Amino acid sequence: MRDTPAFEDIRYDRPADRVARITLARPDKHNAQSLRMLYEINDALDIAMDDDEVNVVIFAADGKNFSSGHDLGDRDRIGDLRPPILGFGGYRSPGPQGHMSREQEIYLGFCWRWRNLPKPIIVAVQGKAIAGGLMLIWPFDLIIAADDTEFSDPVVAFGMNGHEFFVHAFELGHRKAKQMLFTGEPIGAVEAKTLGMVNEVVPRAELESFTLKMAEKIASRPAIGLKTAKMSVNQSMDAQGMWNAIQSAFNLHQFGHANNFALYGQLVDPQGLEIIKREARASRKD
Repeated sequence: MRDTPAFEDIRYDRPADRVARITLARPDKHNAQSLRMLYEINDALDIAMDDDEVNVVIFAADGKNFSSGHDLGDRDRIGDLRPPILGFGGYRSPGPQGHMSREQEIYLGFCWRWRNLPKPIIVAVQGKAIAGGLMLIWPFDLIIAADDTEFSDPVVAFGMNGHEFFVHAFELGHRKAKQMLFTGEPIGAVEAKTLGMVNEVVPRAELESFTLKMAEKIASRPAIGLKTAKMSVNQSMDAQGMWNAIQSAFNLHQFGHANNFALYGQLVDPQGLEIIKREARASRKD
């Protein structure tokens, strides 16, 4: 087993036999995803995958909300903290070329890599999971949601097609995916379970214990059985064209950024930013 580094934006622990846990640890920022956090998640997952004493991983978050999405205030650039991992290149280039390379690395690339890791990963989610927050849920295998959870992707208001790991139709069905994107309105935990996106809904106070109990049950199975079962299900989705669909949507996402650069000199439509802030404030009052 590798030595566990001193993480800043996450925690890594072993809460039970053959179970590892990764916890988002920026509750004051609603676990907004900094560049550092994403690389730390990737490192922690590598540690768990390399440890033969771990059969299953729990992915959780501190605080009221699971994740508010990308940290739009993060000023770290690819290469500032460490060399890039996935080899897309071009990240130093100005304009859309450099930005596309960044998103190929830390969004599309990481999500697809995490989705195909060999061990089962269970997400325990609470509060709000907004846009990029879904990208820390949908790559993984099982979703246990607290009863206060809301899932949303409001970034059509930014002049975009949706977040970068575009599996909305696979997760929600095509009509509900369109409703989520067109309106920006959240889907609650119970509805998400009826759609097949969420495995179980539990009271908030029971989220940690319920998830750990399920993880311990799964961890008792042989690692090779878990690995090949996961591969079989994932390959069934691959046969339906999942990866091709994700790449096509990602290219349209890059067009959206380029269009916003041309019109507004920035990545997103500034009017959309105000719409999303206003709706978030109204949601907090409900």
